[in-house]
Amino acid sequence: MSGDLVAALRGHGVDADDSTLTRALYSSDASLYRVLPAVVARPRHRDELSAVLEVATDAGVPLTMRGAGTSIAGNAVGTGIVVDTRRLDRVLEIDPEARTARVEPGVVHARLQAAAARHGLRYGPDPSTHTRCTIGGMVGNNACGSRALGYGRTSDTIRAVEVLWGDRSAAPGEVEQRLAAVVAAELGHVRTAFGTFTRQVSGYSLEHLLPEALRDGPGLARFLAGSEGTLGILREVTVALVEEQPRQLLVLGYPSMPDAADAVPALLAAGDGAMVACEGLDARLVDLVRANGPVPDLPRGAGWLLAEAAGPDATDVIARLAAASGALDSRVVTSAPEAAAIWRIREDGAGLAARSLETPAYSGWEDAAVPPAQLGAWLRDFDALLREHDLDGVPYGHFGDGCVHVRIDFPFEAGDPASARIFRDFLTAGALRLKEYGGSLSGEHGDGRARSELLPLMYDETSLRLFRAVKHAADPAGLLNPGVLVDPAPMDADLRPVRPVAEVRSALRLTHDASLGTAVHRCTGVGKCVVPSLTAGGVMCPSFLATGEEKDSTRGRSRVLQEALDGSLVRGLADPAVHEALDLCLSCKGCASDCPTGVDMATYKSEVLHQTYAGRRRPRTHYTMGRLPRWARMAAPTARIANAAMKVGPLSTLAKKAVGVDGRRSLPTFAPLTLRRWARRREGPDSVSGKSQLGAGKVPTREVEGVDVWIWADSFTDHFRTGPGIAAVRFLESAGLRVRVIDEPACCAITWITTGQLDAARRIVGRTLATLAPYVSSGVPVIALEPSCLAALRSDAVELADDPAAATAVVTGVLTFAELVNKLDLPLPDLTGTTVVAQPHCHHHAVLKWNADEGLLRRTGATLTRVPGCCGLAGNFGMEHYDVSVAVAQTHLLPAVRDALAAEPGTVVLADGLSCSLQLEDLAGVRSMHLAELLASNIEE
Repeated sequence: MSGDLVAALRGHGVDADDSTLTRALYSSDASLYRVLPAVVARPRHRDELSAVLEVATDAGVPLTMRGAGTSIAGNAVGTGIVVDTRRLDRVLEIDPEARTARVEPGVVHARLQAAAARHGLRYGPDPSTHTRCTIGGMVGNNACGSRALGYGRTSDTIRAVEVLWGDRSAAPGEVEQRLAAVVAAELGHVRTAFGTFTRQVSGYSLEHLLPEALRDGPGLARFLAGSEGTLGILREVTVALVEEQPRQLLVLGYPSMPDAADAVPALLAAGDGAMVACEGLDARLVDLVRANGPVPDLPRGAGWLLAEAAGPDATDVIARLAAASGALDSRVVTSAPEAAAIWRIREDGAGLAARSLETPAYSGWEDAAVPPAQLGAWLRDFDALLREHDLDGVPYGHFGDGCVHVRIDFPFEAGDPASARIFRDFLTAGALRLKEYGGSLSGEHGDGRARSELLPLMYDETSLRLFRAVKHAADPAGLLNPGVLVDPAPMDADLRPVRPVAEVRSALRLTHDASLGTAVHRCTGVGKCVVPSLTAGGVMCPSFLATGEEKDSTRGRSRVLQEALDGSLVRGLADPAVHEALDLCLSCKGCASDCPTGVDMATYKSEVLHQTYAGRRRPRTHYTMGRLPRWARMAAPTARIANAAMKVGPLSTLAKKAVGVDGRRSLPTFAPLTLRRWARRREGPDSVSGKSQLGAGKVPTREVEGVDVWIWADSFTDHFRTGPGIAAVRFLESAGLRVRVIDEPACCAITWITTGQLDAARRIVGRTLATLAPYVSSGVPVIALEPSCLAALRSDAVELADDPAAATAVVTGVLTFAELVNKLDLPLPDLTGTTVVAQPHCHHHAVLKWNADEGLLRRTGATLTRVPGCCGLAGNFGMEHYDVSVAVAQTHLLPAVRDALAAEPGTVVLADGLSCSLQLEDLAGVRSMHLAELLASNIEE
């Protein structure tokens, strides 16, 4: 069957795929549901949508539309053809005078915003997923977002649509006439039962089909908003834009979230329509962010309201809001970066809420809404309802609209019917209680598979009959997104495993989780990894940025791993689909810090490779690039000869082929003199340098050794890029410190770790920890210069060590160069007038954090630009995957460096990581500097 569908679709020129990998990737969205599609279609032109509908109709198979796959209610999974619209991403027209935009359905919200911003305009609704959600998906769910209070819902912005109705046999205009007739027969009922408050999103919004709505505006077009792809296929949409205006943020603190909710009616009155946003934020979400880094100062309280005003009167509005708030404390946030950081916490709410409790929390009951005047009472009642069912959740959301988001710690156990019953019982009880408040099951995400079955508890039989009539008028065969809204699937059917069916023993401890199975279920599908472009400081996910393919996203890889461990399609970790999905993972660890649920795909990849190749022959590059430090030590005595040989064309070509390196890639050269040998020569035979004076087990002390700083000569700094080590010695000595290089070899084992050679890595790490322990315990600072090596110590070494507590004590005592300079408050050179473009190593960003480096550079007076994203080399990855490596570099790094050097030829390009440095030299011919080299080169003699 699926083969016939693929052939039919390809016969129309549509890209279609029924492979195991692709079906696994699209088996779930951001919801709790798992439904295997027969085929995934990825049209490249909107005209292909007609062909997809034709094939589905002729074959009689379901068709489900999908945008970014961030649907929380199970709106974007189906058994037949699933259509990924993200390639339909053209902004067709911006009309500044009419203030409208005409776009294809796959246009990402952020892209539309960027196009509108060039005209001083913006698209009003902005969901928390605005960096990846599509406009078509927003129409499907009638998305709202944080600023809907000021700018309206998606339906409020729609001016026109082009739609392919499910009934292909209907004459032009016939479906529209049928829909109008359905409502015309029940005008009184529709006028009283629908559109009762702004967040009544559940079901079909029949109020837009009233005669006055059809006569006075684009009622029919607006009616499609919230129909969840059950009636027709959107080809394009025209939406209204608004003037972009400066905004001000007021943060109000309250004793609890219900107390914050109680204040909403007074704020709405005081704002008098001028408040753009009024968002609720729970302290538990903030605490999660605070545990991993700094958070802007917030007023006293355990719950906050983020009140925002825009326009020339914003200051006056903010003052009125503060006076009417009744808050414990308040703060007007005047710093744009601080305001952005606070909004990021709110935007990451879905992912953070999933990890906010002692056990994972889940969607399902996600975005119910009540009239804002009822919000405080509803939150207290809802909390009592949770306790009655022995459940918990962290509320947040669009309090100004009465819409509350929450993830709940349902006790799901794989294969246990009782856990599914708890889910059903709570959703049913919640719907009954919500009805007492005149609320809506969905306030912006749609009903999907999670709540469609509950619609009879919210609407009477007349409304449900109208829903069925509307569905039949537009899609009589019932092929479009079946099981949603009309003839719903049971809410507890097709629940995907969210905890492992069988625990898989892990060589790594995976830090936060008991096993690989538990770890891969961290992914909830919120899709922060599928953004088409990054904001400042972000890294995740480099390969997706380069290819745009779901299989190359952190979410896609997680889905395949979940299916391999707990599903029926992908058969275990050795399945080719698993390795195809992991192939382009750079092991950059960007997801470990940027994913709000803490997915660490680099670690999972190492574990999968370890288990797959245990006792088996490995790929050639695992033996060559995966053991590079060993070969570098062996080559050290003849480094000059080896480097010279690699300049001979035929020898270089042969060597690259032998070690599995792409022929277009330049090979790194060995240091003619290692850092440790340089240190020995510099100090002479009586130098204080590690084992030459200490002996095994001896503990160095400041008093005995007279050393102020020890430098760990990691394998890369020792054998390939010694300049940073020499520069660090020079700079620190200029500050009056006595600096020595640890003479014992000590490798972090990162190349073994990334290639999954974990047994060998454990032995190497054990030796390194034993080597560094006496230096750290002496109290004399120890520094590392290669970010990837120190990051491997602080993360992977702890997971591999036999004694994690002892390992932690060692690795936390090894500092970055910037951390040491800041700790000792060393004098910095004046770099005023110097332009610096910095590429933080991905591991530096994800594990070590780049805050210390950034703060230091700004204190020098340098003009600093921080490049987001990954360089694309990432150790052996770029040596093997040249094209993707270049594509990753082109997403951010290479354009940033080219533009900076074109504007200012004297720009300093800063790259502390060896991979980043090699990539810049190889692809751009640019010699970068390490932070130590930059500071040392500006010492006043």
